[in-house]
Amino acid sequence: MTPTSRKNEVRSLSLKNIAELVEGELLGDPHVTITGVAGIKEAKKGDITFVSNVKYLPFLHETEASAVIVSKDVPPNGKALVRTANPSVAFTKIIEHFKPSRAVTPVGVHPTAVVGVGATLGAGAALGPHVVLGEGVTIGARTVLEAGTYIGAGSTIGSDVRIYPNVTVREETEIGDRVIVHSGAVIGSDGFGYETLGGAHAKIPHLGNVVIEDDVEIGANVCIDRGRFQSTRVKKGVKVDNLVQIAHNVVVGENTLLVSQCGISGSTELGKNVIVAGQAGIVGHLSLGDGVIVAAGAGVTKSVEAGMVVLGAPARPISEQKRLFALISRLPELFKEVAEMRKKLGS
Repeated sequence: MTPTSRKNEVRSLSLKNIAELVEGELLGDPHVTITGVAGIKEAKKGDITFVSNVKYLPFLHETEASAVIVSKDVPPNGKALVRTANPSVAFTKIIEHFKPSRAVTPVGVHPTAVVGVGATLGAGAALGPHVVLGEGVTIGARTVLEAGTYIGAGSTIGSDVRIYPNVTVREETEIGDRVIVHSGAVIGSDGFGYETLGGAHAKIPHLGNVVIEDDVEIGANVCIDRGRFQSTRVKKGVKVDNLVQIAHNVVVGENTLLVSQCGISGSTELGKNVIVAGQAGIVGHLSLGDGVIVAAGAGVTKSVEAGMVVLGAPARPISEQKRLFALISRLPELFKEVAEMRKKLGS
Protein backbone atom coordinates (compact mmCIF):
# COMPACT_ATOMS: atom_id res chain seq x y z
CA MET A 1 0.00 0.00 0.00
CA THR A 2 1.53 3.31 -1.09
CA PRO A 3 0.27 6.73 0.06
CA THR A 4 0.08 9.46 -2.55
CA SER A 5 0.27 13.19 -1.92
CA ARG A 6 0.96 16.42 -3.78
CA LYS A 7 4.20 18.30 -3.33
CA ASN A 8 4.09 21.74 -1.80
CA GLU A 9 5.33 23.78 -4.74
CA VAL A 10 5.32 27.49 -5.52
CA ARG A 11 2.50 28.23 -7.93
CA SER A 12 1.55 31.37 -9.80
CA LEU A 13 -1.01 32.52 -12.31
CA SER A 14 -1.54 35.73 -14.22
CA LEU A 15 -4.82 37.55 -13.73
CA LYS A 16 -5.62 36.73 -17.35
CA ASN A 17 -5.23 33.01 -16.57
CA ILE A 18 -7.36 33.34 -13.44
CA ALA A 19 -10.17 35.11 -15.30
CA GLU A 20 -10.13 32.32 -17.88
CA LEU A 21 -10.09 29.63 -15.16
CA VAL A 22 -13.23 30.99 -13.47
CA GLU A 23 -14.87 32.27 -16.68
CA GLY A 24 -14.92 35.78 -15.25
CA GLU A 25 -14.65 39.33 -16.54
CA LEU A 26 -11.31 40.95 -15.76
CA LEU A 27 -11.08 44.62 -14.80
CA GLY A 28 -7.39 45.42 -14.45
CA ASP A 29 -3.93 44.55 -15.72
CA PRO A 30 -4.05 41.00 -17.16
CA HIS A 31 -0.29 40.58 -16.59
CA VAL A 32 -0.40 40.93 -12.78
CA THR A 33 1.02 37.77 -11.18
CA ILE A 34 -0.91 36.08 -8.38
CA THR A 35 1.05 33.75 -6.07
CA GLY A 36 -1.39 33.02 -3.25
CA VAL A 37 -4.92 33.14 -1.83
CA ALA A 38 -6.19 34.65 1.42
CA GLY A 39 -9.20 36.16 3.15
CA ILE A 40 -9.94 39.77 2.36
CA LYS A 41 -8.67 41.03 5.74
CA GLU A 42 -5.47 38.97 5.71
CA ALA A 43 -4.52 39.24 2.03
CA LYS A 44 -1.18 40.81 1.03
CA LYS A 45 0.37 41.89 -2.24
CA GLY A 46 0.49 38.93 -4.61
CA ASP A 47 -2.67 37.37 -3.12
CA ILE A 48 -6.11 37.14 -4.63
CA THR A 49 -9.18 37.21 -2.39
CA PHE A 50 -12.96 37.35 -2.86
CA VAL A 51 -16.16 39.03 -1.70
CA SER A 52 -19.44 37.11 -1.87
CA ASN A 53 -21.28 38.78 1.02
CA VAL A 54 -22.27 42.43 0.69
CA LYS A 55 -21.25 43.18 4.27
CA TYR A 56 -17.61 42.68 3.25
CA LEU A 57 -17.76 45.14 0.35
CA PRO A 58 -16.28 47.99 2.48
CA PHE A 59 -13.08 45.94 2.77
CA LEU A 60 -12.57 46.29 -0.98
CA HIS A 61 -11.04 49.69 -0.32
CA GLU A 62 -8.82 48.44 2.52
CA THR A 63 -7.51 45.07 1.40
CA GLU A 64 -3.86 44.77 0.32
CA ALA A 65 -4.73 41.97 -2.12
CA SER A 66 -3.53 42.36 -5.69
CA ALA A 67 -6.96 41.33 -7.01
CA VAL A 68 -10.44 40.51 -5.76
CA ILE A 69 -13.10 38.18 -7.13
CA VAL A 70 -16.50 39.86 -6.91
CA SER A 71 -20.04 39.48 -8.22
CA LYS A 72 -21.00 40.90 -11.60
CA ASP A 73 -22.80 43.92 -10.12
CA VAL A 74 -19.75 45.36 -8.31
CA PRO A 75 -18.61 48.54 -10.11
CA PRO A 76 -14.96 49.34 -10.91
CA ASN A 77 -13.13 50.86 -7.94
CA GLY A 78 -9.52 51.19 -9.08
CA LYS A 79 -8.52 47.73 -7.83
CA ALA A 80 -8.06 44.72 -10.10
CA LEU A 81 -11.36 42.80 -10.10
CA VAL A 82 -12.53 39.52 -11.56
CA ARG A 83 -16.32 39.66 -11.84
CA THR A 84 -18.17 36.31 -11.78
CA ALA A 85 -21.66 34.93 -11.26
CA ASN A 86 -20.61 33.20 -8.03
CA PRO A 87 -17.44 34.56 -6.34
CA SER A 88 -17.34 31.84 -3.69
CA VAL A 89 -17.40 29.01 -6.25
CA ALA A 90 -14.81 30.81 -8.38
CA PHE A 91 -12.50 31.28 -5.39
CA THR A 92 -12.76 27.59 -4.57
CA LYS A 93 -11.39 26.74 -8.03
CA ILE A 94 -8.45 29.07 -7.47
CA ILE A 95 -7.72 27.64 -4.01
CA GLU A 96 -7.41 24.18 -5.54
CA HIS A 97 -4.68 25.52 -7.82
CA PHE A 98 -2.66 27.35 -5.17
CA LYS A 99 -3.31 25.13 -2.16
CA PRO A 100 -4.34 21.66 -3.28
CA SER A 101 -5.58 19.23 -0.67
CA ARG A 102 -2.85 17.87 1.64
CA ALA A 103 -4.84 14.73 2.37
CA VAL A 104 -2.89 11.52 1.81
CA THR A 105 -4.93 8.98 -0.13
CA PRO A 106 -4.29 5.30 0.64
CA VAL A 107 -3.71 3.02 -2.32
CA GLY A 108 -4.39 -0.72 -2.25
CA VAL A 109 -5.07 -2.80 0.88
CA HIS A 110 -2.94 -2.19 3.96
CA PRO A 111 -1.51 -5.41 5.47
CA THR A 112 -3.26 -4.73 8.79
CA ALA A 113 -6.72 -4.50 7.18
CA VAL A 114 -9.13 -7.36 7.94
CA VAL A 115 -11.36 -8.48 5.07
CA GLY A 116 -14.25 -10.77 5.99
CA VAL A 117 -15.33 -13.85 4.10
CA GLY A 118 -17.16 -12.99 0.89
CA ALA A 119 -16.26 -9.27 0.99
CA THR A 120 -15.49 -7.76 -2.42
CA LEU A 121 -13.52 -4.69 -3.49
CA GLY A 122 -14.14 -2.75 -6.70
CA ALA A 123 -11.34 -1.67 -9.00
CA GLY A 124 -9.08 0.91 -7.38
CA ALA A 125 -10.67 0.63 -3.93
CA ALA A 126 -8.31 1.22 -1.00
CA LEU A 127 -8.28 0.14 2.65
CA GLY A 128 -6.12 1.98 5.18
CA PRO A 129 -4.48 0.57 8.32
CA HIS A 130 -6.72 -1.49 10.61
CA VAL A 131 -9.82 -1.19 8.46
CA VAL A 132 -12.27 -4.03 9.15
CA LEU A 133 -14.76 -5.35 6.60
CA GLY A 134 -17.39 -7.80 7.85
CA GLU A 135 -18.63 -10.81 5.93
CA GLY A 136 -20.27 -10.13 2.59
CA VAL A 137 -19.39 -6.43 2.46
CA THR A 138 -19.31 -4.87 -1.03
CA ILE A 139 -17.03 -1.89 -1.71
CA GLY A 140 -17.36 0.01 -5.00
CA ALA A 141 -14.70 1.18 -7.42
CA ARG A 142 -12.23 3.86 -6.25
CA THR A 143 -13.75 4.01 -2.79
CA VAL A 144 -11.30 4.84 0.01
CA LEU A 145 -11.72 3.68 3.60
CA GLU A 146 -9.21 5.30 5.91
CA ALA A 147 -7.54 3.99 9.08
CA GLY A 148 -9.65 2.36 11.77
CA THR A 149 -12.90 2.28 9.81
CA TYR A 150 -15.32 -0.57 10.52
CA ILE A 151 -17.88 -1.77 7.96
CA GLY A 152 -20.44 -4.26 9.33
CA ALA A 153 -21.50 -7.49 7.65
CA GLY A 154 -23.70 -7.28 4.59
CA SER A 155 -23.15 -3.57 4.05
CA THR A 156 -22.86 -2.08 0.56
CA ILE A 157 -20.78 0.98 -0.26
CA GLY A 158 -20.84 2.55 -3.74
CA SER A 159 -18.15 3.99 -5.97
CA ASP A 160 -15.95 7.06 -5.36
CA VAL A 161 -16.83 7.15 -1.65
CA ARG A 162 -14.39 8.67 0.86
CA ILE A 163 -14.66 7.53 4.48
CA TYR A 164 -12.23 9.24 6.84
CA PRO A 165 -10.58 7.57 9.87
CA ASN A 166 -12.47 5.89 12.70
CA VAL A 167 -15.93 5.73 11.16
CA THR A 168 -18.31 2.93 12.20
CA VAL A 169 -20.82 1.62 9.67
CA ARG A 170 -23.01 -1.05 11.19
CA GLU A 171 -24.38 -4.16 9.47
CA GLU A 172 -26.66 -4.05 6.40
CA THR A 173 -26.06 -0.34 5.78
CA GLU A 174 -26.38 0.87 2.19
CA ILE A 175 -24.24 3.82 1.04
CA GLY A 176 -24.47 5.21 -2.50
CA ASP A 177 -21.90 6.79 -4.81
CA ARG A 178 -19.70 9.85 -4.12
CA VAL A 179 -20.56 9.96 -0.43
CA ILE A 180 -18.17 11.57 2.05
CA VAL A 181 -18.19 10.49 5.71
CA HIS A 182 -15.98 12.35 8.19
CA SER A 183 -14.18 10.97 11.21
CA GLY A 184 -16.08 9.63 14.19
CA ALA A 185 -19.44 9.23 12.46
CA VAL A 186 -21.56 6.23 13.46
CA ILE A 187 -24.05 4.99 10.88
CA GLY A 188 -26.53 2.25 11.74
CA SER A 189 -26.39 2.28 15.53
CA ASP A 190 -29.47 1.00 17.37
CA GLY A 191 -32.39 3.36 17.68
CA PHE A 192 -33.24 4.75 21.12
CA GLY A 193 -36.31 2.67 21.91
CA TYR A 194 -37.48 1.04 25.15
CA GLU A 195 -40.65 -0.29 26.75
CA THR A 196 -41.04 0.32 30.47
CA LEU A 197 -42.08 -2.89 32.18
CA GLY A 198 -42.33 -3.17 35.97
CA GLY A 199 -40.25 -0.06 36.43
CA ALA A 200 -37.44 -1.30 34.17
CA HIS A 201 -36.63 -0.26 30.60
CA ALA A 202 -36.69 -3.19 28.16
CA LYS A 203 -34.79 -2.65 24.92
CA ILE A 204 -36.77 -2.65 21.66
CA PRO A 205 -34.84 -4.44 18.87
CA HIS A 206 -34.14 -2.36 15.76
CA LEU A 207 -34.12 -4.69 12.78
CA GLY A 208 -34.04 -2.13 9.95
CA ASN A 209 -31.03 -0.45 8.41
CA VAL A 210 -29.72 2.91 7.17
CA VAL A 211 -29.72 3.94 3.52
CA ILE A 212 -27.48 6.84 2.44
CA GLU A 213 -28.13 7.89 -1.16
CA ASP A 214 -25.70 9.42 -3.67
CA ASP A 215 -23.73 12.65 -3.14
CA VAL A 216 -24.38 12.91 0.60
CA GLU A 217 -21.76 14.38 2.95
CA ILE A 218 -21.83 13.42 6.63
CA GLY A 219 -19.86 15.48 9.15
CA ALA A 220 -17.68 14.42 12.06
CA ASN A 221 -19.32 12.60 14.97
CA VAL A 222 -22.72 12.41 13.33
CA CYS A 223 -24.98 9.59 14.56
CA ILE A 224 -27.59 8.01 12.27
CA ASP A 225 -29.70 5.28 13.88
CA ARG A 226 -31.07 2.25 12.06
CA GLY A 227 -34.83 1.87 11.64
CA ARG A 228 -36.96 -0.33 13.85
CA PHE A 229 -38.29 -2.40 10.94
CA GLN A 230 -37.65 -0.35 7.79
CA SER A 231 -34.86 2.00 6.74
CA THR A 232 -33.67 5.29 8.11
CA ARG A 233 -33.06 7.13 4.84
CA VAL A 234 -30.86 10.10 3.92
CA LYS A 235 -31.69 11.04 0.35
CA LYS A 236 -29.56 12.30 -2.51
CA GLY A 237 -27.51 15.47 -2.06
CA VAL A 238 -28.11 15.93 1.69
CA LYS A 239 -25.31 17.67 3.62
CA VAL A 240 -25.01 16.95 7.34
CA ASP A 241 -22.84 19.10 9.59
CA ASN A 242 -20.85 17.84 12.60
CA LEU A 243 -22.55 16.49 15.75
CA VAL A 244 -25.98 15.94 14.23
CA GLN A 245 -28.35 13.21 15.49
CA ILE A 246 -30.71 11.47 13.03
CA ALA A 247 -32.92 8.99 14.86
CA HIS A 248 -34.56 5.73 13.78
CA ASN A 249 -36.97 5.70 10.81
CA VAL A 250 -36.25 9.34 9.92
CA VAL A 251 -36.42 10.28 6.23
CA VAL A 252 -34.32 13.28 5.16
CA GLY A 253 -35.40 14.67 1.78
CA GLU A 254 -33.11 15.52 -1.14
CA ASN A 255 -30.65 18.42 -0.84
CA THR A 256 -31.57 19.15 2.76
CA LEU A 257 -29.03 20.87 5.04
CA LEU A 258 -28.71 19.77 8.68
CA VAL A 259 -26.52 22.16 10.66
CA SER A 260 -24.32 21.41 13.67
CA GLN A 261 -25.89 19.93 16.82
CA CYS A 262 -29.42 19.74 15.49
CA GLY A 263 -31.45 16.65 16.35
CA ILE A 264 -34.18 14.85 14.40
CA SER A 265 -36.32 12.53 16.52
CA GLY A 266 -37.65 9.17 15.40
CA SER A 267 -40.06 8.67 12.48
CA THR A 268 -39.95 12.32 11.41
CA GLU A 269 -39.94 13.04 7.68
CA LEU A 270 -38.21 16.06 6.13
CA GLY A 271 -39.02 17.20 2.59
CA LYS A 272 -36.65 18.44 -0.10
CA ASN A 273 -34.39 21.47 0.38
CA VAL A 274 -35.15 21.80 4.09
CA ILE A 275 -32.70 23.69 6.32
CA VAL A 276 -32.47 22.81 10.01
CA ALA A 277 -30.12 25.30 11.66
CA GLY A 278 -27.74 24.75 14.57
CA GLN A 279 -29.03 23.29 17.84
CA ALA A 280 -32.60 23.06 16.59
CA GLY A 281 -34.62 20.07 17.75
CA ILE A 282 -37.52 18.29 16.05
CA VAL A 283 -39.75 15.93 18.02
CA GLY A 284 -40.80 12.56 16.62
CA HIS A 285 -43.52 11.57 14.16
CA LEU A 286 -43.72 14.99 12.44
CA SER A 287 -43.40 16.10 8.83
CA LEU A 288 -41.63 19.18 7.46
CA GLY A 289 -42.62 20.18 3.95
CA ASP A 290 -40.31 21.07 1.09
CA GLY A 291 -38.26 24.21 1.60
CA VAL A 292 -38.95 24.61 5.32
CA ILE A 293 -36.35 26.55 7.31
CA VAL A 294 -35.99 25.83 11.02
CA ALA A 295 -34.01 28.65 12.63
CA ALA A 296 -31.17 28.08 15.11
CA GLY A 297 -32.21 26.85 18.52
CA ALA A 298 -35.84 26.26 17.54
CA GLY A 299 -37.89 23.48 19.09
CA VAL A 300 -40.34 22.05 16.56
CA THR A 301 -43.30 20.31 18.21
CA LYS A 302 -45.79 20.32 15.32
CA SER A 303 -45.61 19.52 11.62
CA VAL A 304 -44.62 22.46 9.39
CA GLU A 305 -46.09 23.23 5.98
CA ALA A 306 -43.91 23.62 2.90
CA GLY A 307 -42.04 26.89 2.53
CA MET A 308 -42.48 28.10 6.11
CA VAL A 309 -39.73 29.61 8.26
CA VAL A 310 -40.08 28.85 11.97
CA LEU A 311 -38.30 30.18 15.03
CA GLY A 312 -38.40 29.77 18.81
CA ALA A 313 -39.36 27.07 21.28
CA PRO A 314 -42.02 26.01 20.69
CA ALA A 315 -41.41 26.95 17.07
CA ARG A 316 -43.80 29.44 15.49
CA PRO A 317 -43.85 31.25 12.13
CA ILE A 318 -40.90 33.61 12.23
CA SER A 319 -42.93 36.83 11.91
CA GLU A 320 -45.09 35.82 14.88
CA GLN A 321 -42.09 34.79 16.98
CA LYS A 322 -40.27 38.06 16.27
CA ARG A 323 -43.29 40.00 17.57
CA LEU A 324 -43.23 37.89 20.73
CA PHE A 325 -39.53 38.57 21.21
CA ALA A 326 -40.20 42.29 20.85
CA LEU A 327 -42.97 42.16 23.45
CA ILE A 328 -40.87 40.11 25.86
CA SER A 329 -38.04 42.62 25.61
CA ARG A 330 -40.47 45.31 26.84
CA LEU A 331 -41.55 43.36 29.96
CA PRO A 332 -39.12 45.08 32.39
CA GLU A 333 -40.39 48.49 31.26
CA LEU A 334 -44.00 47.29 31.53
CA PHE A 335 -43.52 45.96 35.07
CA LYS A 336 -41.98 49.29 36.06
CA GLU A 337 -44.98 51.17 34.66
CA VAL A 338 -47.42 48.87 36.48
CA ALA A 339 -45.55 49.33 39.76
CA GLU A 340 -45.72 53.11 39.36
CA MET A 341 -49.46 52.96 38.59
CA ARG A 342 -50.12 50.81 41.66
CA LYS A 343 -48.17 53.24 43.80
CA LYS A 344 -50.20 56.18 42.46
CA LEU A 345 -53.45 54.30 43.09
CA GLY A 346 -52.38 53.39 46.62
CA SER A 347 -52.79 49.70 45.96
